[in-house]
Order: sequence, then structure tokens, then C-alpha cells
Amino acid sequence: MTAAETHRAIDAVWRIESPKVIAGLARMVRDVGLAEDLAHDALVAALEQWPESGVPRNPGGWLMAVAKHRAIDYFRRSKLLERKHEELGHELEAQQETAVQDFDAALDDDVGDDLLRLVFTACHPVLSTGARVALTLRLLGGLTTDEIARAFLVSEPTIAQRIVRAKRTLADNRVPFEVPRGAELTARLSSVLEVIYLIFNEGYSATAGDDWMRPALCEDALRLGRILAELAPQEPEVHGLVALLEIQASRSHARVGPSGEPILLLDQSRALWDHLLIRRGLIALERADKLGRPRGPYALQAAIAACHARARAPEETDWLRIVRLYAELAALVPSPVVELNRAVAVAMAFGPQAGLDLVDALTLEPSLRSYHLLPSVRGDLLKKLGRVDEARPEFERAASLTRNTRERQLLLERARACGSSTV
Repeated sequence: MTAAETHRAIDAVWRIESPKVIAGLARMVRDVGLAEDLAHDALVAALEQWPESGVPRNPGGWLMAVAKHRAIDYFRRSKLLERKHEELGHELEAQQETAVQDFDAALDDDVGDDLLRLVFTACHPVLSTGARVALTLRLLGGLTTDEIARAFLVSEPTIAQRIVRAKRTLADNRVPFEVPRGAELTARLSSVLEVIYLIFNEGYSATAGDDWMRPALCEDALRLGRILAELAPQEPEVHGLVALLEIQASRSHARVGPSGEPILLLDQSRALWDHLLIRRGLIALERADKLGRPRGPYALQAAIAACHARARAPEETDWLRIVRLYAELAALVPSPVVELNRAVAVAMAFGPQAGLDLVDALTLEPSLRSYHLLPSVRGDLLKKLGRVDEARPEFERAASLTRNTRERQLLLERARACGSSTV
């Protein structure tokens, strides 16, 4: 194996194994920042040794072994090894006592799963949303600071500072490296799901820049979602989120034209949809439903996506069911954006005027004032009603509000089409 091939192999191994190594170290040292530093020490050792010795048969185990030795050396240098042994001893005694007092709770406890602990730590609500996203991609996605910066179109120093501050915040707040339980688990899980969903959405419909999609972010989010589904199999909303991401991702190849231009849902070639991903999504949605609890926001959105996925052609879409599902979603999580999406479904089910009436009621909503999809939807409905002179400025306003170059071009083309239309 050449040096270049070895370095590519190391990069691949690091992507796969680094979350496990960092998670295992974080359980030992109780400090996510220190755990990452120790893991990177092991990576440096691999870069130095593997080109000469070759990639070991168990590269993940090799990295973990080296990192553990680094951890022991660190504590020896810090004269903390004895104290850490004492602390770990007390902790084990406390865990044993808890297990005796509450055996059933101990059986249900997932604290032995280091990866799950790392997920909940990286997505802790004490961190800002941006910090949670960056730290999750760094620790669990194996992305470099530069890769995260390029994905979100911000400077590398900004992302580096965000990650450093996040690790410092976790340490300063003494955030425990554990899986929350009981009522806290539900609240904390929603934070984890939000982070994965945000990562996917930024890849699926980039908020800014020259590309309509950033597939690598979609892939990272899907991988994180699938990992979480295996780690938390009894949580229906986890499966609901995975179902949503799988089905949405199935359209990726159909959403972009030969020149990178966006292609809207009803104009897509469904032959280009990935039916393996659709099947995986429908299976994940079934797993969520089989757990016997009411559908949450992600499962409801997945059920809406499933309506599109099951339709072999746009005209076969069950828009009445989609309207009902959006009504359920709006009742569960009231949101002007959900109402806007419901208006689109109503227009498809009952005609553009019915949808426009709902959209017009949203024009005074302050939170939608700078939301480009509001005038975009309104322009589309006005055009369908033949009111092209009113539709044109709506598309132009939408184009002025979006920060995505491809989307802006699409909206301006739609505005120009209104100018040349005849009623």
C-alpha cells in the first residue's frame, strides 16, 4: 500500500471510528474536550506509524488503545491518576447501590452505551443551536473544522471558536457524560433530533451560497439518525425522523437539473427517486407506529412525505390525506410555517383560491416577514388563478429574500415567465 493509499485508509478509519474512540474516552475522563484531544493524539500516532507498519487488523481498537495510554500518561503527569481511581471507585459503588435499590430502572438504563452518551452531551441544551450542530459534526460526524465551515459557508476560525466555546461551556457547567432518564430524556431527545434535522435541512435546501443542495450534509445527518435509531430503538420520534430523512433524501437526484438548477417536487422525474431509500423510510415509519404511541412532529412529517413517495405520478398524490396530516401537525406544534405548508396542500386538494385565502391570512404574521417562501407560494397561487400581474412582484420579492443563488435564479425566471404570460 502506497503512502497516499495509507493516508486515505486512515481518513476512512477516522471517520468511522473517531466517534466511538471519543465516546469511550469521554466516559473515562469525563471531559469531551480532553477526550477529543486524546483521540487526536492517537490519530497523529497512526499517521506517523501506519505508513511504515501498515494499517492494523483492528484499526479502531488500535486507536482506542493508544488513546487510553495517552489518557493514563495525562493523569500521571497531572498527578490525578490516584484521584481518578478513587472517583471511579466511588462511582462504581454508587452505581451498584442504585442497581440494588432500583433493579428495573437499571435494566432500562442505557448509560453503558458510550456513543449514546456522546450524542446527548454534544447536543446538550446548555449549548446554542449553532454550537450543538458544529460539535455534533465534529465529534460524531468526524468532520474537520474546515469541512464544517465550508458546509455552512462561514469562516474556519468562526467554527473553531464555536467548537472551543462549546467544549468549555460543557466543562464549566459540569455537564454529566450520561444518558438522561425519565422526563428529562424526552426534552433532551428533542434537542438531539433538532440538531440532526437542522444538519439534514442545510444539506437538502441550502440557505445560502451557490448550490441548491449539499449532499454530504444530508449523508452525515442520515448516518447520525440511523445510529441513533439503533441506540434508542424504543423512541418512536427517532424512527419518525429517520423515516422523514430517508424519504426526503430519496428525491436528491431528481431535485437538481444538469446545470445545478433546482427542480420543484411536482416537476421532478419520479424515475430518478431512490426507491431503496423510500423503502427504508417506510419501514422506519412502520417501526415508529408499531411502538404504539401517538405520532410526534417528525413522524407526522414522515407520513406526509410518504404520501408523495407512494404516488407514482403527481396527480395520484393523496392531497386530502396530506391536508389532514398537516392539520394534526399544526395542532401538535402550532407554527406559521406549518400553516403555510398546509395552505399549499389545501390549494392542491381544493383549488388555488382556497389555498390563497389561507396564505393571505399569513401575510401579517411577523415571523414570516422575511421568509421567502411566503411570497413564493403566494406568487404560485396567483399565477394559477391567472393573476400574473400580481404574481410577478411576489416572485421578485421572494427572490430578494433568499440567500441561495440557485433559488434566486429560479424565482426570477418565474417572475419573468409572468411578464410574458397571456391571461
